[in-house]
Formats: sequence, C-alpha cells, structure tokens
Amino acid sequence: MDFAETPEIEALREAVSRICARFPDEYWLQRDREGGFPVELHQALAADGWLGICIPEEYGGAGLGITEAAVMMQAISESGAGMSGASAVHMNIFGLNPVVVFGTEAQKRRMLPPLVQGRERACFAVTEPDAGLDTTQLRTRAERRGDRYVIHGEKVWISTAQVAEKMLILARTTPLEQVRRRTEGLSLFYTTLDRARVTVREIGKMGRKAVDSNQMFIDGLEVPEEDRIGEEGQGFACILHGLNPERILIASEALGLGRAALARATAYAKERRVFGRPIGQNQGIQHPLAENWMELEAAGLMVRQAAWRYDRGMDCGAQANAGKYLAAEAALRACQQAVMTHGGFGYAQEYHVERFLREVMICRIAPVSPQLILCHIAEKVLGLPKSY
Repeated sequence: MDFAETPEIEALREAVSRICARFPDEYWLQRDREGGFPVELHQALAADGWLGICIPEEYGGAGLGITEAAVMMQAISESGAGMSGASAVHMNIFGLNPVVVFGTEAQKRRMLPPLVQGRERACFAVTEPDAGLDTTQLRTRAERRGDRYVIHGEKVWISTAQVAEKMLILARTTPLEQVRRRTEGLSLFYTTLDRARVTVREIGKMGRKAVDSNQMFIDGLEVPEEDRIGEEGQGFACILHGLNPERILIASEALGLGRAALARATAYAKERRVFGRPIGQNQGIQHPLAENWMELEAAGLMVRQAAWRYDRGMDCGAQANAGKYLAAEAALRACQQAVMTHGGFGYAQEYHVERFLREVMICRIAPVSPQLILCHIAEKVLGLPKSY
C-alpha cells in the first residue's frame, strides 16, 4: 500500500493553486458581500484546460479521473475561495458524466467541448420543492410530441441557473402509476435553458452569495429529441453515474475549506498575544486544533479511497457516502474552532473564518444529508432493515 502522491498529482495541485493565488482574500470578500459569479476564476481555469479534467481527451478534456478532480477541487477550496470558488466549476467536473457514459457520439461532440472551453455553463436541475431527495417522486413532466418533448414543472436549489446557458434536467416521461418500478419512467435531458419558457428566481441564503441558488418554474419548454440522454424512461439510471462523484468532490471541497480554516486559526494562535504569551501556547487552544488536523486527515483517507475505487470501476457507494459524511463533519468542527480561536475577531468579516463557517454548512446539507448517509450505511453495509 503506497500513500505517496505521484509527481503528476503534486504538479496538478501546484498548477491549480497558482491560478487560485491570483484571486486573493479581498476578491472573495467582495464576492461574498456583493455577489456576482466569479467569472474571472472560471475563465482562468478554462484557459488552462482544467474545466474538462474528467472529460475524455477526444472531446477536449484532460481524460483524468475523479482522484485528480478531487485534488483540484480541494486546492480551489483550500486557497481561500471556499465553496464560492469550488461551486463555480463544480458542475463541469461531475455534472455531464451521464453524457460521457450514455450520450451518443454526436451528443458528446456537440455538448462537451463548449463546457470544457468555458464557452457554456450548465446547471443541474433535479431537486424539486416537494420531492427532496426522493427522486422517484419528481413531478416535473416531459410530454412527447413527435420529435420533441414539452416540459412543465418546478425545480429548486439549482445552482448557477442565473448565468447558465444549458441545463441537465430530469423529468418524468411516464406517469408514476404506469411504471413497474418507481425508478422507471424518468428521462434525462441536456438542453438549452430557454428563459422565455423558464423563470429563474434567486434564493437569498446565508453564504456563497457569489454562486446563485434558484427556484425554476418551467412552462412549456420545448426540448428536441436529440437532447435526450440515454433511453426514454431510463434517466434515473443515467443520473446515478453522477451521484458518487458528486459526493467525493463535495467531500474534497469540505476538506479544503477545513484546512483553510485550520491554517488561519493556527497562524492567528501563533501571532495573537494575551497575558504576555501567544495564545497558541495554551493547551486549551492547541488541543482542539490538533484534533481538527487529525479529523481532517482521517476523513481525507476515506475520500481518497472512494475516488480510487471509483476510478477503477469498483463499487464505491459506501466509501463515497462515508467520505462525504466524515469530511463535512471534520470541516464543520475546524471552521467552528477557527472562529473560536480568533475570539471576537472570528466574528469579523475581514478575518474570513466566519465566511468559511457559513459556507461549510453547504457541505453538510448537500447533496445528501448526514442522516440519510447514516441510513445508507446502516442498510447497505450493516444489513439493517430500511428505515424509510
């Protein structure tokens, strides 16, 4: 068992970190206060080819694995960009995996290069107000009319929909009461976000103001048949190919955020002097920070294992879910401790750790709650009865 990182991985991390270094704390503080998509970071990563890190080379990507993508996303988050930076490119990394796996050759050549080159941005339209994580209960419907589909429905918590030109959308093409299994009758489409037929309303939220979250109201959106990914009615199976990678990447972004918080807390503990000595000399400060380091390291090993298994075509559901759970919990504790280490200044925006604490909540909540992860492990790993 070799835990040493390859020279290629180290070079990747350094290259991405150099790009992120162009965007200092002041840039992200302004984005946090004023909002506005971080176009400059998105385009800088596109210019160096990083937006297609997992896209096959024949479609303009780098053809690398989720392992390399996880390193990239952790580096972005750890730079101080946090979830504001990571979420700006998150969809590029995992979102179109269903197109890579299930798309026709013509679809891949049409859909993938514009995303890799940064000419188009996409959003992931699956979640609905009443369905939550029970994807089989989606109410958005796509009615077949000749060589087109007409979509009606609502979606919620759709990131980047304010700026996206395209969307990957899951809709029901066969009513639930007419299918044998609840997972059947859903179809997946990658199509143009026609704002004449789709109303996008931004949701105000506690953090990550730079990357918008939205509710979408779809009224008669026409989608050509050639924009359907995979077979009609098999969209649920297609979408599953993006779920484990998403958990791995969110976990990596959480690790980056936790490490950024820990680094700032450690630096402050060395510099801040009270009663004639640095506060980092006190065990009441030292020990929680040491615990944060150990928890982040342990979570990182689980995330690395999940990515390793995914890239080798092995089952990784348990590891991806466990990695997401452990990384989010460890990062939350690190961000909380960073605020407490700074004392009153931890509450001040100029020290950034309060922003990290607000943003790390995303990693706990999305794309799946910690409680449902515990249910998954209990059922799928321990063999306990399904609880929901």
